[in-house]
Amino acid sequence: MSLIKYEILKQVVELGSLTKAAEVLGLTQSGVSHAVQSLETEFGFSLLSRSRSGVKLTDNGERVLKHIRDMLRVQEQLKQEVALINGLETGTIRIGTFTSISVQWLPGIIRQFLSEHPNIEVKLYEGDYHEIEEWLLKGEIDFGFVSLPTMDSFRIIPLRQDRMLCVMPPEHPLADEPFVRYGQIAEEPFIMPKEGSDYDVRRVLRKGRIKPPVPFQAADDYAIIAMVENGLGISILPEMILQGRTNRIVALELEDQSYRSLGIALNMAKNTAPAAKKLIRCAKEWLTGWQPSPQTGLLKHGETAE
Repeated sequence: MSLIKYEILKQVVELGSLTKAAEVLGLTQSGVSHAVQSLETEFGFSLLSRSRSGVKLTDNGERVLKHIRDMLRVQEQLKQEVALINGLETGTIRIGTFTSISVQWLPGIIRQFLSEHPNIEVKLYEGDYHEIEEWLLKGEIDFGFVSLPTMDSFRIIPLRQDRMLCVMPPEHPLADEPFVRYGQIAEEPFIMPKEGSDYDVRRVLRKGRIKPPVPFQAADDYAIIAMVENGLGISILPEMILQGRTNRIVALELEDQSYRSLGIALNMAKNTAPAAKKLIRCAKEWLTGWQPSPQTGLLKHGETAE
């Protein structure tokens, strides 16, 4: 059985399209289709179901794909180990990440890493906390940035804490307060992040023992900021989301100075490739010198942006 066919199947599943997989792999669509059909003949059952909306795995396809991913992951680790023995560096690192990490940390980390290891490819998979956990369990990524705590089956490397701040428009009655008490926002219209990205916020609300009314949910952190700017409600967001942005909002600490804890998670059931280990070391080193960007947009009542 050919590992090339396994890679083709994996790309088709991840992209949901034979055509897109062919473009990424530099093959013809008929070549991709033939490789999948060849695997189906070898296995004796269908791997994909096809429709106008694209392709997806059959139940049997789901069962075998996790083993295919394991084989491709081991092949990648072997390739990297052989390259190291021969004094070379090569390989691909797949990282699970979410918005604030992608904006604030990863550009600097990746720039430093590639300056030292130019022949290693880095691929980013951006999603919410739940998606990153699923990718780790399935072996689709080498490691993921997470908000702690996370699953017990992961090995955790703690990194930094990030303040959770209450955000509101400048004209809000609480905007001139030194900090926000939970009781003061218990009845305020609250804009909630979408399910999967709301763990940190819900943890803060549970700690404060409040359940504010939620007229809106938003899938994007910056959409939440825009809704707050327009007076549609208040919210609670990580400080990293607000850094370096110009927004007509006020961000205040909560009475208990709440934080989220950020770290790197690895699947303990799978070996970590040499290249991934190097990038993790680089991330830890880079973060020792990282300082938050100026919060240019946290305006107090009566102030205006320059």
